[in-house]
Amino acid sequence: MNQQDPDLDDDKPLDPAVENVRRKLVRFMAINLGLLFLALMAVVLAIVYRWTRTPEPEAVPAAETATIPQGDDRIQSIPLPDGTRVTGQSLSGNRVALDTIEPNGNRVLVIYDFAAGRIIARVALPAL
Repeated sequence: MNQQDPDLDDDKPLDPAVENVRRKLVRFMAINLGLLFLALMAVVLAIVYRWTRTPEPEAVPAAETATIPQGDDRIQSIPLPDGTRVTGQSLSGNRVALDTIEPNGNRVLVIYDFAAGRIIARVALPAL
């Protein structure tokens, strides 16, 4: 009653050709798993490096640094048309952006460079 099928016997040795294929498959799997592990570790290390690194302050180019003129030149006038109202401003380095409403009702963004002492751009804005 306890008869086993002779083809299912686990203890008998494999055919040498089949054993050779099995060894190659095991070696192939071990190499691929090792490469996968190395790639995963590289990704994890990159994430940890980026997460723990403190950001360096952005260097401002020399041309962008604000310069303060000495003597009587400290007060500068921005040439705007008479009756122009300034509704907002933003300062960046040695440049200021002024949100203005001109006497004719047009909104204009005026960008003034303190170092050059001139308006470098005028951008028309849509009406409010």
